[in-house]
Amino acid sequence: MKRLFGFFLAFVLIQFAFTACTAGDEKSDKTADKVEQKETSSSAAKLVSYEADGLTVGDMAPNFKLKNIDGKMYSLEDVKDANGNDAKGYIVTFTCNTCPVAKMYEQRIIDLHNKMAPKGYPVVAIQPNDPDVKPGDSFTAMQENAKEKGFPFVYLLDEGQEIFPQYGASRTPEIYLLDATHKLRYHGAIDDNSGDAEAVTENYVEMAVAALENGQDPDPSDIKAVGCSIKVKKS
Repeated sequence: MKRLFGFFLAFVLIQFAFTACTAGDEKSDKTADKVEQKETSSSAAKLVSYEADGLTVGDMAPNFKLKNIDGKMYSLEDVKDANGNDAKGYIVTFTCNTCPVAKMYEQRIIDLHNKMAPKGYPVVAIQPNDPDVKPGDSFTAMQENAKEKGFPFVYLLDEGQEIFPQYGASRTPEIYLLDATHKLRYHGAIDDNSGDAEAVTENYVEMAVAALENGQDPDPSDIKAVGCSIKVKKS
């Protein structure tokens, strides 16, 4: 009887742990969905969500030349590590000011850059939303948000929305970890709990960088990104 009770207790604990790990992402998905529904039902916010076919792990990512919040134009090669050296790789992060999930991740993205840039992997943040559709994602708003939050990384505007379709990004935030040759090595979510930073048990990006540093392929290499859809104008 004691053994049976022990098995039952272990099963309950496993179920509880699984629920705790997944609840944050489910809550964030619902939050993002509510925002999407509110926006799409508003006649003032004429927008569509963008679902794209893009890069898969192993593909070579396109370079770009985008305007940073300091007014300068940046390509991948212009972004250096924390020591001013050429980067070993780039944590390309499609994110924005307005998505509630992206907001929840702002401090985590800052922390990620501060931890990974000294190792040679700086964050390269790109704002993909159309500012005419989302005024809170205008270039001026980007500058203000970056100053308020103290972004230590470049925060680039995908003006004309030409870059995110080439990558295949559809969510904010969404990660594309590139190596020095611009090959995609990891894609998707930052970690396993978008709703609660304290409940994170696996940081996928950090795990992927550690694998690259050890000469290995990241595993997992592709995890669904949780967030809001990228906003584009209706044609």
